[in-house]
Amino acid sequence: MALAGVRVLDLSRVLAGPWSTQTLADLGADVIKVERPGAGDDTRGWGPPFMKDDQGQDTSEAAYYLGANRNKRSITIDIASPGGQDLIRKMAAQSDVLVENFKVGDLARYGLDAQSLMALNPKLVVCSITGFGQTGPYKDRAGYDYAVQGMGGLMSVTGERDDLPGGGPQKVGVAVADLFTGLYATVAILAALRHAEATGQGQAIDLALLDTQVAMLANLGSNYLSTGVAPKRVGNAHQNIVPYQVFEVADGHLILAVGNDSQFAKFCEIAGCSEFVADPRYARNADRVRNREKLVPQLAAIMKTRPRADWLASLEAAKVPCGAINNLQEVFADPQVLAREMVVPMAHPLTDTLRLVASPMKLSATPVSYRQAPPLLGEHTQAILAEFGISEGEAAGLQQQGVLG
Repeated sequence: MALAGVRVLDLSRVLAGPWSTQTLADLGADVIKVERPGAGDDTRGWGPPFMKDDQGQDTSEAAYYLGANRNKRSITIDIASPGGQDLIRKMAAQSDVLVENFKVGDLARYGLDAQSLMALNPKLVVCSITGFGQTGPYKDRAGYDYAVQGMGGLMSVTGERDDLPGGGPQKVGVAVADLFTGLYATVAILAALRHAEATGQGQAIDLALLDTQVAMLANLGSNYLSTGVAPKRVGNAHQNIVPYQVFEVADGHLILAVGNDSQFAKFCEIAGCSEFVADPRYARNADRVRNREKLVPQLAAIMKTRPRADWLASLEAAKVPCGAINNLQEVFADPQVLAREMVVPMAHPLTDTLRLVASPMKLSATPVSYRQAPPLLGEHTQAILAEFGISEGEAAGLQQQGVLG
């Protein structure tokens, strides 16, 4: 596998860090998840829903936790104890990557900050994920996805228009600031690993949810910087393209995503409104954006005249981008999703019927593998300790001291 032989010490919890380390694990890295004795990752209890065992009874494993922790091994260590800190240092000295999402300064109190650990292991890559980064006036604040979606501008451009029913700020349905930060962290870690392999020098990576949220504003951020005008919420429409939005049809809704003038002409032919193509108000996308308030109501009336299946068949045949709006039951029953094997079954100690969302990465030579179900709390503690040279007697002593769960 692409990352075979890379050892990752994962001191992160909840979503951004675990999302990154799960991606590394999917690619073959040996990810050791360090958890608090007795409690573990906070998301283990973030339910219902909880995974059911083979008898159909709820277990203690929340579906939230299961979604971000496959292919990892779990060890429980109390890092607030001197013995736990010594153990982390011993493990970091024999690892390639350490990922953590403690508040700024927390690990430094234990002598486990990036500089201290890199002094023990110069090739170590340390990725720190926080709400606001290691510098700046907000660095000591706790950061959460929901708050960052608001602070970083995403909620100012998400949701229905303020002048329409239901208007106002809206968060995205999944924790996108966390997930994007996890993906940026993965990219940065891979770049740092390549540098370490070439030079023998590790480095510290400073990833912040707010930085990521600002970066992922993408074209809307660029729109503002180019004009000085802050974009507003436009509901299910697009800021820069028309028609590119949800439309009501005779029996539901669909997405029409016309991306260029040629596609608009094809759409108008199908919709029976070819006169719009020659209309100077609508001929080019820039014209349609400027005149969306006139054009969209006319298109909306036309769209209501035919059922969804009819529209989708006609538009897809003409290669006009469009799509259904599926709920998750429909998503996981979709023939394309099934053909792409986006659901993966995994054997779990508590059930033989665990199903997880698969990785989207399709590599021809070093494909993703699914080796280990999301681990039980401390499931691999003894095996991991042995790999780092901790004898059974030493492990028993650490257990008695409360260092291990």
